[in-house]
Amino acid sequence: MNEMLEKAKALQAQIVADRRCLHQIPEVGVYTPKTAEYVKQRLTEMGIEHKDCGVHSEEDREKMVFAGYPDAPTSTGVVGVIGKGGPCILLRADMDGLPMEETTGLDFASKGNTAHMCGHDAHAAMLLGAARILKDMEDQLPGTVKLMFQPGEEMGYGSRTMVEDGLLENPKVDAAMALHVGPQVEVGKLTYSPGVASGAMATFIVSIQGKGGHSSEPQKTVDPVNIATQVCSALNMLIPREVDPDAFATLTVGALNGGRASNIIPDTAEIMVSFRTLSPEAYDHLVERIPEILEHYIKAWRGTYSVRVLKTPSTVCDAGFSAEIVPFVEQVLGEGNVSAAPPMKGAEDFGHVTRLVPGFYAFMGAGSPENYPLHNPNMVLDESALPLGSAILANCAVEWLKKRAQG
Repeated sequence: MNEMLEKAKALQAQIVADRRCLHQIPEVGVYTPKTAEYVKQRLTEMGIEHKDCGVHSEEDREKMVFAGYPDAPTSTGVVGVIGKGGPCILLRADMDGLPMEETTGLDFASKGNTAHMCGHDAHAAMLLGAARILKDMEDQLPGTVKLMFQPGEEMGYGSRTMVEDGLLENPKVDAAMALHVGPQVEVGKLTYSPGVASGAMATFIVSIQGKGGHSSEPQKTVDPVNIATQVCSALNMLIPREVDPDAFATLTVGALNGGRASNIIPDTAEIMVSFRTLSPEAYDHLVERIPEILEHYIKAWRGTYSVRVLKTPSTVCDAGFSAEIVPFVEQVLGEGNVSAAPPMKGAEDFGHVTRLVPGFYAFMGAGSPENYPLHNPNMVLDESALPLGSAILANCAVEWLKKRAQG
């Protein structure tokens, strides 16, 4: 048995206990004070140096409230450090929940309208387990391991709040990795996507200001609903006419609101449009073109507007770093249990990290194919997988630092 796996299995009871405690206190968004406090308490018990990390601008705060998310006075990320000097590898765990009710019937199920149906409680517990292993061998580490406990992943920008607060500096991070549990992936298996690993996403919330009036005198008005429909038609032409057909890209106008009566032209209208793509080229093009269309179409019909933009770049598995990490994963899981897979089309905000440092992101089996999927109120995890996750994180960190020290 791999040494790190042996150590992780000895910690299984504590890792499971951490997961179950966190499972019962799910919090949504970048403000997760109870979860962060639990993590900091456990790091303190282990003697691991840590600090708060995360800045939340008033602009971002206002955007999120406008988009329907809970108000977040601050970002409650936590960063721990083990070792010193040498190269530095970052291990990341997200720790926020979802705005939904759990219906699993588990003894430790969450109550109320928030739940850990994406496994972030397991991620945090696995990283705490890895932290215990790494702290116990701190004197042997030829470098530094930085622990990233991140809120707000489901909002698509929690990691950015930490990056903007110096996450990747002091000490400077040289590479980063993250694991995500997969309830429909067999325990003992791990899949990753070489290159682009997740879809990029951007959302534009557009408030259009017109001039209302009676429907019998449209010439005296500026009709924001008419403007909104013109904008929607133009936006829906972007992908079929300007994006490579071989690239995965979707664009959706998910909301168009304005007016409440058939004989009144309202003052305002609002549209919410989002796109997803696996193509960095398409992402860059659409991020540039959507604001151009908004500007020209709205002004062409004499309207004014404001726009709130939320962006999450693709998570990318760096080719060189992935080639180094995969053998270290196989040391824990065994050869033949790590395989490449197509990228997921959903967004993953670890991309705010991997656009700045080489990264590796993978799905680790924590169930079986017949299980309920992520984000389902009945989703359950096989807790026997948790020590595997801790062992993978610890082993990859140690072996990568050793390789860098030797090379």
